Amino acid sequence: MEKFVPVVVIKELGETEKILSALKANGINCAEITFRTACAAEAIALACEKFPDMSVGAGTVINAQQCEAALKAGAQFIVSPGLSVAVAKICNERNIPYYPGCVTPTEIMQALDLGITTVKFFPANVYGGLKAMKALAAPFPQIKFIPTGGVDRSNIDEFLAWEKIAAIGGSFFVKEALEKAEK
Repeated sequence: MEKFVPVVVIKELGETEKILSALKANGINCAEITFRTACAAEAIALACEKFPDMSVGAGTVINAQQCEAALKAGAQFIVSPGLSVAVAKICNERNIPYYPGCVTPTEIMQALDLGITTVKFFPANVYGGLKAMKALAAPFPQIKFIPTGGVDRSNIDEFLAWEKIAAIGGSFFVKEALEKAEK
């Protein structure tokens, strides 16, 4: 997994190439295209076709139907705001990485029961950030985290300094890349 996972919301299919080109030019070779928009599956398919060297996944996947559509489009990993057993089973059967949102001991235990050892910690700023993740890591030393929500340039270094951080997720990567591309 890449160290930075930009959360990409594509409202119109035409934005796909512009956004992924900007990310790539900024040294980021990963994109989590969210399933919040009507063109998400098409955007994932286009991204996989035009940027075969990038790791393109689907985010905000909340059910089996969305997971199937994302995988059919070519998604290489799946991210959810919470944990879906149905999505976990589909991903496990197809050997696709699944990063569910888990912020409580119960959710982490359920993820572990499903064979998942890397979880999205979302929204990180609401659920206690780095302090909360460190507390959760004590009883679950095998877990790694992808904090998303409330992580930005002001605090990214403290997150990255902790060995239990698998990656950082955030939409701010997209904003920064597009701003640099416009200059």
